[in-house]
Formats: sequence, structure tokens, C-alpha cells
Amino acid sequence: MSPGAKGMGSGTSRRTRCLRSVYSGHRGGINWLCLSPDGDHLLTCSEDGTARLWKTKGLQCCALLQGHDSYVTHGHLENDVAYTCSADHTVRKWDMATGGCMHVFRGHTSIVNRVLVASGCLFSGSYDRTARCWSPDSGRQLQEFRGHRNGVLALAHFSAQDLVPDYALSGREGGDFLVTGSTDCTVKLWLVPDGRCCHTLRGHQGAILCMLLDVPGRTLFTGSRDHTVRCWDLATGEQTRVLQDHQGSIICLEFVNRHLYSGSTDRTVKCWMVASGECVRTYKSHRHTVSTLQFHEGVLFTGSADSYARAFDTTSGILRRVFKGHKFIINGLQVHDQMLYTVSHDCTMRVWDVRGLYKCDHCEDSESRWKGSFGIGLSRVGRNRVGCLGFSNRPTTATSTRNDQEGREDTLELD
Repeated sequence: MSPGAKGMGSGTSRRTRCLRSVYSGHRGGINWLCLSPDGDHLLTCSEDGTARLWKTKGLQCCALLQGHDSYVTHGHLENDVAYTCSADHTVRKWDMATGGCMHVFRGHTSIVNRVLVASGCLFSGSYDRTARCWSPDSGRQLQEFRGHRNGVLALAHFSAQDLVPDYALSGREGGDFLVTGSTDCTVKLWLVPDGRCCHTLRGHQGAILCMLLDVPGRTLFTGSRDHTVRCWDLATGEQTRVLQDHQGSIICLEFVNRHLYSGSTDRTVKCWMVASGECVRTYKSHRHTVSTLQFHEGVLFTGSADSYARAFDTTSGILRRVFKGHKFIINGLQVHDQMLYTVSHDCTMRVWDVRGLYKCDHCEDSESRWKGSFGIGLSRVGRNRVGCLGFSNRPTTATSTRNDQEGREDTLELD
């Protein structure tokens, strides 16, 4: 067991047996969790100004990424390098083998909220109202996307060749496009090579908090503080559908097999048939904001500001399991190799055994479902400064959990 892990003792309840390890190496809330494409590593990004790399096999911390001057907001993993962005206005590139910083990308003038790597480029979005494109190898800024009137919270990328063959945007064929969502209530589509804004998508009445692309379906989904999810045609920039049934801000999105899942501050997840716009199922039992979600083999995993993770059968909507142990909002989760990884603002990562959750008659053929590769959900809410969101429902009364110099933990209670 690694130095940051805590033993689980000899408890005999099912809930205790599901919890395999608790990792408490961070000394600040964990804002982000991501999995490398090959499934070998996890990246955690924290308010303590560091990020950590973990091996999924044996789950040992293999690198401590130090160098940022403020809290780390977001990260991205390739198979050999990691990228992090921070409130110190920079993005950093790290060697996963050594943990050394390879480049510092400077130019933003405010908190950097998002990083994205696509088509050989590094993209970043910031509260300075811009998105930027960088060379991952040289660290040089290649393009600046300026035009939003407020901060950029969400990024996505697609290439014209990924769409139908007759696709053309603004009279130009081919090319790469960056999509940016902002707190100014708009989404913009940019042609990457020249930084030109091709479309400004208007219709939302609140900040854009999350976005997801269905490139084969030529559709962009956006979730907003105005309680709606909107669907847009990527080729024309036209709004094609408004999904209205939530009673709170839309925090996170997931698209699988023609179904869109949306998590909200109204304490629910809703499942939509994209073709018709019909809400076909509502997943309840959350006691606070649904902050993050992931579909995996017929099971919908959710993380909430009530400190619990949950697993629902996507077909029946039945709550299959509750993962209890965190002391504050769950900011991210990943499912890999029959293990659920959750990270929280209580400074810990927890690992849960999810074997036994899957039933063949409820599982979808993994080859028959398509998941948007560029979906980004703003999963951090409440006291986590990255999202800068207020709860639309009753607040929690809490004392933030932090590890002090002696490794002790304060506790937090939810109403």
C-alpha cells in the first residue's frame, strides 16, 4: 500500500467491502480526475497547487507534479505526457516518466479553466475571455481566440473531415475547429488556423457550464445555468432543439447510444432521446447537486455534492449502489477495470470495487455505442473556486476538509 493510502480495517458490511483504498496525499481539495487513453495512469489536480500521477495497477503515486504557484484547475493525460492548468495563469506540460516539467505556457492573464489536446495542438480556455492554441513541443502560442465578453469555461474540438463528406463551413472545406463555451451565455466556433470566429451560437440565457460533441451526428450539446440543454447543428450553427425539464443549472453531460444524460443542481440526472427531445427517465435520490457522471456498460455512475457516489441501472432507473465515505463534494469519477475511482474536495481519492454491478441483460454492446470524445462537464461547484457557481438549492453547512501538517483530518457534515 502506498504512503498516501489508508487501510480499511476489518469491517464486514457490503459498503465497507466495496471500498478498497483511500488515498490522502493531497493537502487541498481535488478538482479534477482523468484517465490516460491506455488506462495505465490517473491524474489528480488539486487546490494544493500540485497534481499527482497514479498507476492504476497497484495504484501507487508514481509522480508528484510540482511547480504551479496556485491551485490546479484541470488536466489532460496522454500516454506519455500530462498537461495541467492553474489559477496562476499558466499551463504546464509534464514528463510522466520523470515527473519533470517540460514546458510552461505563458500568456493568459487570468485563471486557466480548461486544457484540451487535439490534432497535435494544445488548447486552453481562461477567465481572461480568451482561448489559446499552443505548440505542445515548443511551447509557442500559435493562435489567440478573442471575442467572448466573459470567461471561457468549456472547450471542444472537431475536424471538418470527421463530419459528412459534403460538409463545408462558411464556404471553406476542411480544417480544424475549436468550440468555446462562455459565461457570456454564448458558444463560439472558431477556425483554428486563422483564429476566425465562424459562428456565434446564441439562445442560452445563462452561463455555458458544459459541452459535448456528437461529431458523427453533426451535433453540439450545451448545458447552461438557464436550466436547459440545447442542441446545435455543427454545419449551420443553428439551434435544433431545446431540452427543458430540469429545475436547476446543467453541470455535466454524457452521450451514449443516442441517449443524452444531464446532471443538474436540481439533484437529478435526466435521460433524453436525442432524436425526439423527449425526457425518458429521471434518476433521483441525490440529496444535492449532481456534479459529475459517467456511463459504463449499462450502469450510470454519478457523483454529488452530498458527498456520495451512486450507481443506477440505466434501463430501469433503479439505484443499484451508494458509495459512502467522502466528506465533501465529489468533483470527478472514472471507471476502469471493474474499479470506480472518485475524487473529492475532502482531499482524498477513493477506490471502490464495482464487480457485481453489471448484468449481461442490462449491458449494451460496447461496439454499438458511441460516446462523444470531446465532452466536457463543469463538475466543480459550491466552495470549489474553479466553477464559481452557487447552488440553486438549499446550501450545505460544512467545514471544508483539509489535511494539516500532522496528517489529521477535520470532518464535514451534510444536512
